[in-house]
Amino acid sequence: MPVTGSTHTPALLALEDGSLWPGAAFGAAGDAAGEIVFNTSLSGYQEILTDPSYHGQIVTMTMPHIGNYGCTPEDDESDRVWTAGFVVRSISPIVSNWRANQSLPVYLAERGVVAMTDVDTRALVRHIRTHGAMRAALSTSDPDPDRLLALARSSRDMNGLDLAREVSCTQPYVWTEGLNWWQPNRQSSISNRQYHVVAYDFGVKRNMLRLLAARNCRITVVPAATTAVDVLALNPDGVFLSNGPGDPAAVTYAVAAVKDLLGQKPIFGICLGHQILGLALGAQTYKLKFGHRGATSRCK
Repeated sequence: MPVTGSTHTPALLALEDGSLWPGAAFGAAGDAAGEIVFNTSLSGYQEILTDPSYHGQIVTMTMPHIGNYGCTPEDDESDRVWTAGFVVRSISPIVSNWRANQSLPVYLAERGVVAMTDVDTRALVRHIRTHGAMRAALSTSDPDPDRLLALARSSRDMNGLDLAREVSCTQPYVWTEGLNWWQPNRQSSISNRQYHVVAYDFGVKRNMLRLLAARNCRITVVPAATTAVDVLALNPDGVFLSNGPGDPAAVTYAVAAVKDLLGQKPIFGICLGHQILGLALGAQTYKLKFGHRGATSRCK
């Protein structure tokens, strides 16, 4: 399956420290601004793009060859792309996978996401590791350096930023999929599941809910601002605090709710949710120089 869309149009990435990183455009035409970060996963670019934890961030992949297995709806972790922009060393000129139904450039273009290739990502990642994550802007339509530097420096700072409200669901819902979501009958039985888990949606990924369902859990997903009183009214066996974007210390309403739940129900979390649990227990959080974003795989 050939990649469609130009990889010869100039594009430019500008970091707030004044450094400029040229490349070529793919995906949608336009501008993007956000925090520049990197991910060390060898695969899973579609899951990264649709992970709400990357809301407001421009993601650089350290794996040089991206897009070779294309995209398929079954690999989306949410109902949209959340990354502000996408940076790679080399976009694959072909797609070769029986599951793929479109290329990564087409996938991003259809969703209005700007991306760039032919970037020296090894040097860029070393720069981020040395100087820390910072605000950035990229353009695939008007790569004017002064304009992009101004755009980067005027974009939102992640410190003190509550993004959970921006990615969370607006109403509670019952999760029905198990690990057989890819089969024709996607609705798995929930009537005989032993445990009831209330999952706070601070930016939850679909696969987390599927894995809970596979462990005999009936799952009710609730918005980020749900109170402890409303959670206890559902009488769960446990409360799950999901992943999500932004500064955990800014999600004060969630910290307050977890404080009220402590000692009443078992509580477990991941990523942002784990940090919120720590804050509720009296710990403090601070921003790392650069985040640790990647994936682990089982090896034999």
